[in-house]
This record gives sequence, structure tokens and C-alpha cells, in this order.
Amino acid sequence: MANIKSAKKRVLVAAERTERNKAVKSRVKTYVKKVYAAIDSGDKAAAKEAFKAAEAELSKAASKGVYHKNTSSRKIGRLAKAVDAMA
Repeated sequence: MANIKSAKKRVLVAAERTERNKAVKSRVKTYVKKVYAAIDSGDKAAAKEAFKAAEAELSKAASKGVYHKNTSSRKIGRLAKAVDAMA
């Protein structure tokens, strides 16, 4: 570990942020999986509900800086396209 006080703090803060980012990304992935599961089951109503929840999670992650806003927008757009494509 580093000897300088500020470097020690950076190590600790980086570890905290890494944990938080991992948790947020994991949560987002779970919501996205729920959308695709609903699409695969053919339930359009459930897919739309799951999409709304996933969209909120992705937007939140982007606002917190976990995902870049363009990445978040791209993922939301692809989810929306998949939900809309259901017959």
C-alpha cells in the first residue's frame, strides 16, 4: 500500500467506488434480463412493465456516472426496439 496519506485515501475511495459501481451494474443487468425473459415468454404486458423498470435503472446508472449517457441510451434503445418488435 502507498505511504502518502492522499494516496492511501485514493486507494480506499477507489475500492468503495468499485464496489458501488459493481452493485449498480449488477442491478441493471438483472433488470435487463427480466425484460428479455418477458420477451422470450411472449408476454407483451410484462415486457413493457419490465422495460419501464429497466429504463429507470439504466437512466439512474447514467446519472450517477456508472455508465456513460450514450451507453445507457444505446441500451435503452435496443431494449425498446426488442419490446416493440413483439408481435
